[in-house]
Amino acid sequence: MLTRALPQFGSRRSLRIFERNFTVYRKQWLMFVSGFFEPLFYLLSIGVGLNHLVGSVTVGGRHVSYAVFVAPGMLATSAMNGAVIDSIFNTFFRLKISHTYDAVLATPLDVNDVALGEVSWALARSALYAASFIACMILLGDSGGWWVLLCWPAALLTSFTFSCVGLAACTFLRSWQDFDLVALVQLPLFLFSATFFPITLYPRALGALVSLSPLYQSAALLRGLDLGQFGPIMVVRVAYLLALALAGLSVAARRFRVILSP
Repeated sequence: MLTRALPQFGSRRSLRIFERNFTVYRKQWLMFVSGFFEPLFYLLSIGVGLNHLVGSVTVGGRHVSYAVFVAPGMLATSAMNGAVIDSIFNTFFRLKISHTYDAVLATPLDVNDVALGEVSWALARSALYAASFIACMILLGDSGGWWVLLCWPAALLTSFTFSCVGLAACTFLRSWQDFDLVALVQLPLFLFSATFFPITLYPRALGALVSLSPLYQSAALLRGLDLGQFGPIMVVRVAYLLALALAGLSVAARRFRVILSP
């Protein structure tokens, strides 16, 4: 009997993986809490320094301060970085070093539960960090209005996408040296996804390439929601991120089955 490649959403068994991770991080609470300081440092550095040097930026015909322009992009970047750490670095350790999943699969749980449980844990952490980031945006005056609250579910979608893709990528890593390849992809995404300046400033060919970046789609989605700019393109961005997430989750489940099957 063939097992489905895509994990079954709503499976209660995957919550056991979530419970296991929660128990581990409960003993490492300082590492967990440190993530709440990241948005504060990011936004303070932009608001105190660059915001006064750059001036205003035009987004969808609306002039906003540079801090308001950058903050949603930094939220998207924060969601990406958190998802990558959880789904690639931490998962690689449990998969190849501590062999945690070998013990997990000795229970009634299967590889689908492992994949979905790890993604669920990454989403839970992202929910807390995104909420703290948005709170900092509001308190520091770096939001475009109360529409910024819609950035919270959009940030979770970003985390979901990168968690699924990262989990799939993790299964192809052979050793710690391969993490250089992760940085080789992550750094250009951070620098060239219109996080710090509008995509209209790119040459046309490069701009078209950047528009295919999942981080750009996330940053543009969050920026549009923050400024209350809605339209059909927003639905396209959500569909793009969701499709990429489901594809990554499917690949991750298949790869876990290949690696962990006896």
